[in-house]
Amino acid sequence: MTNKITYKEYLAIAIPFVISTVTQPLLGAVDTAVLGRLDDAAFMGGVAIGAVIFNTLYWLLGFLRVSTSGFAAQSLGTQCNKDSLYALLRPAIIAVVLSLLFILLQTPIKMGAEVIFDADLDVWESTIIYYDILIWGAPFVLIGYVNLGWLMGRKLIKETLYLQVSMNIINIILDIFLVLYLDMGVYGVAYATLFSQAVGFCIGIYLITKQVPINTIFKKYNDLFEKEAFSKIMGVNTNFLIRTICLLIMTNMFIAKGASFGKETLAANAVLFQLQYIIAYFYDGFANASSIYSGKAVGEKNIEDYKRILKISNILTLWLTLIFTLIITFFSSQLINIFTNINEIVVIANEYIFWLILYPIAIGHGLTFAGIYTGATFTAPVRDGLIISLFVFVLIYFFAIPKFENHGLWLAFILFSFTRSITFIFYLRKMQKNIFKGVY
Repeated sequence: MTNKITYKEYLAIAIPFVISTVTQPLLGAVDTAVLGRLDDAAFMGGVAIGAVIFNTLYWLLGFLRVSTSGFAAQSLGTQCNKDSLYALLRPAIIAVVLSLLFILLQTPIKMGAEVIFDADLDVWESTIIYYDILIWGAPFVLIGYVNLGWLMGRKLIKETLYLQVSMNIINIILDIFLVLYLDMGVYGVAYATLFSQAVGFCIGIYLITKQVPINTIFKKYNDLFEKEAFSKIMGVNTNFLIRTICLLIMTNMFIAKGASFGKETLAANAVLFQLQYIIAYFYDGFANASSIYSGKAVGEKNIEDYKRILKISNILTLWLTLIFTLIITFFSSQLINIFTNINEIVVIANEYIFWLILYPIAIGHGLTFAGIYTGATFTAPVRDGLIISLFVFVLIYFFAIPKFENHGLWLAFILFSFTRSITFIFYLRKMQKNIFKGVY
């Protein structure tokens, strides 16, 4: 008989995860803020497009972190050291191969992006500078996803926090120094990010070798490439890949359409998108905690712990949603002014801030409950929910934008987020029946 999970225990894991995960969007937020202090919206717009290009590449493989975390969490329940090691090594192999592939295909990727984004010439010039530097960080980022996912899944909270915070503090300091003091502009932002990616990779490897001796990592295992095990990983990862493709289609359509409204609107949307990223990653910290507890409950076949973590996740999500809604409602102007002092961008951003007030209400449960599915490695609902959400987005996109322009674009985004939450809630009962067969 295990002790009942308490809110205190949950928050003891969730809060460090929130701190560590929210530093990730702070990178983009600081990039936007330092460039927003310069005198040309093209810098902000160019980096916004560049960030979407890399989000497209890396988010497609974001399952490397998510699924690694889920399998590592389940290895806590099975108490099997070999399962824990394989949860690290198998996705790491995938990460190495795909990161090298990105580098080899960097020119075709760039040419494809130029076709997709209808940006002004000065905006695209900034994008190319950013892209040509950061494409070399692909191995650091993708292997870093695996490192981070494994540390999270093994409940190594201090190590996870140290990795994320140290890497991002370095990036923020370099951003400010290279852009505002050395006046390196987009070059400064890109080199600061590349260096921090390399540092994060090195720190992650060091922290893992403290848990798993190097001679164990490189020891030969006959069943490392076991077909059935890889099929399960790829099955989970395929669902996350489809989910991520849906997210990327939505994001690329959003940014591309915003660019067609002019560089000032593109920059204003970039400011608001940075704010929604920060909000989303707060929820993601809760999702990571829920993933660990649900993964452990599934590994132990403990339905009572599973139901308890579902209740805790639901209640804390409601509280977080209330807090964010109040903050954005009463401090929207102050938040926008953190990112830029260019008057045209500030005015446009304030015009559309209403949509950001709705965002926490629309997305909260969709993000937090994703962690429940991830920990259980029951990811078909995540896939299906995003497919349905994308359908709603595209429908509103084509019908609302011709009449309402950028307001129509934000309406499509909010309804995408809301549909995601509703479908994830709807599928919970089905997951319980599949995971805990015979326990009811």
